[in-house]
Amino acid sequence: MDPELRSAIGRIARVPQLLVACDYDGTLAPIVEDPSTAVPLPESVAAVRALAALPQTTVAVVSGRALRDLAALSRLPSEVHLVGSHGSEFDIGFVERLSPELVAVRQQVRNALRDIASAHPGIRLERKPASVAVHTRGVDPQVAAAAIEAVRNGPATFDGVTVTQGKEVIELSVVATHKGTALDQLRTQLASSAVLFIGDDITDENAFGHLHGPDLGIKIGPGDTKAGYRVADPLEAARALALLLETRRHWLFGERAVPIERHSMLANGRTVALLTPEAKVSWLCHPKPDSAAIFADLVGGSPAGHFSVAPERGGIPLGQRYRSGTMTVETRWSGLTVTDWLDKPARETTPDDSPAVITGDSTLVRVLTGGGKAKVEFAPRPEFGQVAVQLQPIGDGLLVLGSNEPVALYAPGVEWEVGNDGGYETAKAIVDLSAAGGQVVLELRFGTHSLEHHRVPIHERQAAAEQPWKDWVASLRLPSTARDLVARSALTLRGLCHEATGSILAAATTSLPEELGGVRNWDYRYCWLRDAALTARALVDLGSVEEAEALLRWVDGCIERTGGHPERLHPLYTIDGYELGAEAVIDTLPGYAGSRPVRVGNLANHQLQLDVFGPIADLIAAVADARGSVRDDEWRVLENMVEAVRRRWHEPDHGIWEARLPPRHHVFSKVMCWMTVDRALHVMREHGGEDRPEWKDLRDRIGANVLEHGWHSDVEAYSVAYGDEDMDASSLWIGLSGLLPGDDPRFLSTVLRIEADLRSGPVVYRYHWDDGLPGREGGFHICTAWLIEAYLRTGRRTDAEELFAQMVLTAGPTGLLPEQYDPLAERGLGNHPQAYSHLGLIRCALLLDNMLKQ
Repeated sequence: MDPELRSAIGRIARVPQLLVACDYDGTLAPIVEDPSTAVPLPESVAAVRALAALPQTTVAVVSGRALRDLAALSRLPSEVHLVGSHGSEFDIGFVERLSPELVAVRQQVRNALRDIASAHPGIRLERKPASVAVHTRGVDPQVAAAAIEAVRNGPATFDGVTVTQGKEVIELSVVATHKGTALDQLRTQLASSAVLFIGDDITDENAFGHLHGPDLGIKIGPGDTKAGYRVADPLEAARALALLLETRRHWLFGERAVPIERHSMLANGRTVALLTPEAKVSWLCHPKPDSAAIFADLVGGSPAGHFSVAPERGGIPLGQRYRSGTMTVETRWSGLTVTDWLDKPARETTPDDSPAVITGDSTLVRVLTGGGKAKVEFAPRPEFGQVAVQLQPIGDGLLVLGSNEPVALYAPGVEWEVGNDGGYETAKAIVDLSAAGGQVVLELRFGTHSLEHHRVPIHERQAAAEQPWKDWVASLRLPSTARDLVARSALTLRGLCHEATGSILAAATTSLPEELGGVRNWDYRYCWLRDAALTARALVDLGSVEEAEALLRWVDGCIERTGGHPERLHPLYTIDGYELGAEAVIDTLPGYAGSRPVRVGNLANHQLQLDVFGPIADLIAAVADARGSVRDDEWRVLENMVEAVRRRWHEPDHGIWEARLPPRHHVFSKVMCWMTVDRALHVMREHGGEDRPEWKDLRDRIGANVLEHGWHSDVEAYSVAYGDEDMDASSLWIGLSGLLPGDDPRFLSTVLRIEADLRSGPVVYRYHWDDGLPGREGGFHICTAWLIEAYLRTGRRTDAEELFAQMVLTAGPTGLLPEQYDPLAERGLGNHPQAYSHLGLIRCALLLDNMLKQ
């Protein structure tokens, strides 16, 4: 197939709402002498049927034939729209809608044409509801010419008659329409984003003439045409439809989706990347983790951008692992090892103080070692694939041209072949490692077009990148329970910290689904006050306060920007601490395994979530206890948290789960308000603050309120919200916070009810109440961690150990956890890796370890 046509089909296959329209004779069916025997090609029928079955895809056959004849001859399913008489007939009842005046004109035309046919042997008339077609195929040319002349000088001149000339046919209609207007009507009715039309006849030129923008026209056979592309015959048209089907099916449902939990994360304190088990970089945002993606294969398939390395011969890797104590990943095949890490920006100097290389921003380093041949594919797609870039081979690498920021791929000794793939340029290469001395280094440098050689040897650079991670993890107080997995969880949380600002990501990705194929897809690449505080608290518990101190400075800045109104804090902010823009949908991306929409931004930004203050106050108390003192900015944050609670604790809110429903008096939110003041009093008492009796009164009032109104006597438990019977895992915090002791009958009863209603094997669901969204979700790892802690607090140590062991088994092969787990499909769901999941695992391991020591 013509490469340009292949690229054009690749582009139109990825539009949100696609209309595929075809002529019948000469397109789906070959031209035959007897039109009544024209049956469609099996290949065409198969493609059309399959396309019509796809979501967001409509197929229509627009023919000059009468609608009844078209339906009887084509035998296409009802999913395919049939349009007859060059756009005059959209349904069987059309004839009944002709006015009496048009019926009279039609009869005049029929009578006149019957006389002409009688006088010219071999001429065949095809009567249609609004027209009559005069066929001359197979007729002596002189007879045919005479007949056409008689038609043109006779009935074609009647008032109200429209003439359409085709191949060996002339049609007279009492309705002024053609295939172009029919396409316009279909496009409008179906709200199509783009139209693909295939035809062979002169009458199809009207349709080609009405195509515009992203539309695609394909002409079959020779002759002048307004179509942009051409194929030789109906069989080639069928091949074009088959390619459209394959490409669109992949776009809609995703290519072979790697299980979420099997992805490994790279991090350098500035951005993050995800790596598949086959060493494909499938996710990387630049320059920050909440910026647009340059590789979005994870939610858009290969056309959305990736950077792949694999043996030329193919094959599944022998394994993938993190280098111990680092964020460096090794993927190994027989004869090939790929070592990946994200390097920080650096200005290196040589002994004579001359610059060795300057990198403007992060660098993705990929070291290929071994003795075989590797195939490399580099397909950058900035702005989630919305920007087409050019790849220019030059010197020791490639320049990425056309994006907002400079990007260069340093690859000395690699010879690239740049090709066009669906309108985007992709670079491919075969690397012979034996010929290259056993090692090839690929450096994707952001923020620069420099392709200078880095004079520091690659093994020294790797050691310099890894040592800070090793030193940090060596400084932690790791438990003996699941020690290695806790260390990996701690490194993952550290990797989600943004060093330049102090903020902490809730997760590394956007729109990984809570249900495969569903719409529960959210953007978690931001800093939630709650999630970040809980993350930092887990690291404090392991002995590292640096991340907490940085986060609290970041929170202090957010509070300062409220202008003295801390109660107006948003639940989440950008990495830089500013309000998010509007939530948007990237409708050109099919989503992970076809799970749409892919979202950027998060509407939860505008919700009222009164629980966010509790984790921050709890973090300050933990930091103060670990350090033995409180800093001025931390006092400031603490006082603002209490003041925010004082002003708004009595209000309903949207709650921790951010359901897009009216506010309620959520039990968890009230408990967190209580915890805010309780932890503030602890800090005052333990670290030399002044006595604040009004804070004690406030704490006791909130506690009494939630203990009374949060209890639901019918279910004998603390439910999701005041007066609601539905259970919610977050209500476990009635005891986890310390508001109720572990042996309180009300807490014991709540634990039993949540266990019965929400636990399913190795997971605990958030809730089963109607949150206003279709579909279902997996169990939440953080909720599983809460139930483990509740088991321990209520004396059920064996149950806690068993559930923790089950939770550990759900982790991916390199130890990472997404947000959720589906116990039926036995696979991860939700954004990945999720801070909640890893901090929950750390907290449970520490608690279990403490129990063992007692």
